[in-house]
Parts: sequence; structure tokens; C-alpha cells
Amino acid sequence: MRFFLALGVVLFHYQLQWTLPEGAAGLLNRARLGVDIFFILSGFILTHVYLQGDQPVNYRRFIAARFARIYPAHLFILLAMLLLVFAAPVLGIGLEPGRFNPADFLATLFLVQAWLPRDGMVLWNGPAWSLSAEWFVYLAFPAYAAVALRFRHRPWMLVAAATSLFILLDAIYRHWFGSVLPRAEDNMGVLRIIPEFLLGIGLYYLGARWAPSPRVAIVGAVGATALLLLAMQIGADDRLIVAASGPFVLALALLAKAGVRTFLSHPVAIFAGEASFALYLVHIPILMVWRNAAQAIGGWPGDYRMGLLELAAMLAVTLAAAAAIYGLVERPSRQWLRRRTFGRMPDADARRTVHSDQGEPF
Repeated sequence: MRFFLALGVVLFHYQLQWTLPEGAAGLLNRARLGVDIFFILSGFILTHVYLQGDQPVNYRRFIAARFARIYPAHLFILLAMLLLVFAAPVLGIGLEPGRFNPADFLATLFLVQAWLPRDGMVLWNGPAWSLSAEWFVYLAFPAYAAVALRFRHRPWMLVAAATSLFILLDAIYRHWFGSVLPRAEDNMGVLRIIPEFLLGIGLYYLGARWAPSPRVAIVGAVGATALLLLAMQIGADDRLIVAASGPFVLALALLAKAGVRTFLSHPVAIFAGEASFALYLVHIPILMVWRNAAQAIGGWPGDYRMGLLELAAMLAVTLAAAAAIYGLVERPSRQWLRRRTFGRMPDADARRTVHSDQGEPF
């Protein structure tokens, strides 16, 4: 599932570069809300991995594992962007150097760029705003864990609390910035993940109480998926699409719990899911390089629209780059960091680090 969510975000950004076929705009324009599904899924999976039983979370191990998971690919791409910004004047590529400023670089480096109000986007790597939001909830995980363990036998209260918190933060965000909460990105995008992560926690405990038959699980998954896609296609309010994302995450998890095997368990799909993080992070830098190279080398105007074949070629390059970053940078760096941090871990902790990457919910 992670690959298709990341691919949806990629296609959302890439479709802005060409004229969409009639009828496709709704779905692709709302594919950016795959980030919200990631946020819900994050709370869901980390509850499964770390909040089993009554033992408190080993916070040091948790933070170290999360850092090893997200930081290597982020740092690699950020340094690549730094090199590109320095090389751009030499290559005759205009990257608006004034917008690639040191303050934004440092904020992105330390993953705090989405914590405070700001006027514009942070261009060092746009998608990294969501990593900033994720890093915030990782740091706040003990507070989430305390609430989760207190109310795990009353999961509806967690879901209700998350819903109420979302409504409150949405009202605050609209008052401050004139936009709905699911539009928050660099400009205090951290507010977006706070209730959605809690929703994922509540949905996990809710699903843990249910054991549907394969038939019921299939019907639920098909229905939840159809509802979500329909809401996207008709251009429903962003907040309604986020609301439909919760049942979607829960339904797919219950599908796995019921023992229904899908194409998502195929080795190719598993690898694609593992490489989806790199895909999500690298697609904007590739788009920037591609467009600026086309203007500098091909002499194309800044407002040119890409053709379908060009977009397909750029997508192929992006997928190949994501696979390379995952295989050559992300996975080896993560394994090295874990060996340095944990040494020889107990079997239970070792399994935790694997499951937190694979994202198996039940």
C-alpha cells in the first residue's frame, strides 16, 4: 500500500506539468492526500510495533530506530540538493538561489521546517515537510503512548478524541491561515499529523478487537477503497477525504488479519513498498532538475507543458533513482546505524525494527 500512496503523491506533482485528460483531474488532484493516509498508517503501525502489553516504550531505542529509518535517505537527498544549488550557476540552470537560503537548509536538516508558521515553501526538498511532522510525533511518542495505553480498551474514545482534535485544529488553522488543515505543509504542517497519528492509534486498537471472516473483510476493503476513490474523484472536501482514509486503513489491515492474500504480498510489491520512502523524497528534486535542464539546454519556456511520453520517461527515471537510493543508501545506512546503536539486540527488539519497516499491522 505504501508504494501506491507514494506514487499517488508523485503523480499529483507530475500531473501539474501537463494537461490532464478530462475526468482524471479529480483523482490526481486529491492524490496528494495520500500523505494523510501515511500519517494515519504511521500511528497504526507504530502502535502495533511498540504498544503491545503494559511495558513502557524504550524511548532511546524507539528514537534511534526511527532516526535510522528516516534520516539517511533524507540527508542524502538534501546534500544532493545542496550540491545542485552550488552547481546551478556554473551549469546555467536557474534555481532561484535566493529561495534556497541557509536558514531553510538548517531547518530542513534538523527536520523542524514544518513546526512554525512561514510564508512560503521550503524548496530544499519540498516533501521533507512531512518528515518534519513525523519527527515531531516521534519525539512526542511517550505522550501518545500514555494516552494509548490508558484508553486501549476503549478505542472509540481514542477515535473520538482524534476526530475532535482534528476539528479543533482545522478551525484554528482556518482562522490563522485561511485554509483547511489538510492543506498545511511547510506552514505548520505539524498540526496536520497530530490528530491523524492519534486516529491511527485508535483504529489499531479498534481493529484488534475484530476478527472478520475473509468474505466480510473483502467486502469491507472493497467498500472502503471505493468510497475513498469516489470521494477523491468527485473532488470532495479535503477533510471528508481524510475522514474516509481512516476506514480505508482499517479495512486493509483487517483484510490481512482475515488471512486474505493479495498482490500486496508479492515480493515485487514488498520491495516497491520498501523503496516508496525514497520515491516520495526524490521525486521533487528530479522534477526540478528535469524542468530546469529542459529550459537551459533545450531553450524551452518556463511555462511549457510536458508531453505524456516525457512524463512517462521522467517517472521511469524517478522509479529507478528511488530503487537505487533505497538499495545503495537507505537500507545499508539504516543497518549500519542500528548496528552502531543497538549492537546485538534481543530477539524481540530485532523483530520490532523489522516490523516497523515492513508495516505489518496485524
